[in-house]
Amino acid sequence: MAIPILPGLSLSDSELEVSYILASGPGGQNVNKVATAAQLRFDAARSASLPERVRVRLLEIAGNRATRDGVIVITARRFRTQIRNREDAIERLAIMIREAAHRPAFRVPTRPGRAARARRMDGKSHRAGIKRGRAAPREY
Repeated sequence: MAIPILPGLSLSDSELEVSYILASGPGGQNVNKVATAAQLRFDAARSASLPERVRVRLLEIAGNRATRDGVIVITARRFRTQIRNREDAIERLAIMIREAAHRPAFRVPTRPGRAARARRMDGKSHRAGIKRGRAAPREY
């Protein structure tokens, strides 16, 4: 089964490795007995589903969640059941991949024009005059 990320980009279930570990958090005594936290491992460096540009950016975004080998590890322990924690981990990975796939808009740096600079200087002079008017009169 494929996990849809974006139109034209999806991950195969076989690329994800999910294991379950003991969790802290909600669950009462059950939390000490049942491994409900989901630990998802995704080998981003060797994934055939990701374009190179997305792969590089994904590993940047992952930060400490990525190992030296390029494996992204996400631990989900927010919920009390394995299924919901597994879905949470997969959704968090999908969000990271969507963010990595987003191409930031190219910005051309510009400078303020002559009229804008003149308006700024006029405003500064005006404010300086107002403040000068608040000062106590000087005796000569």
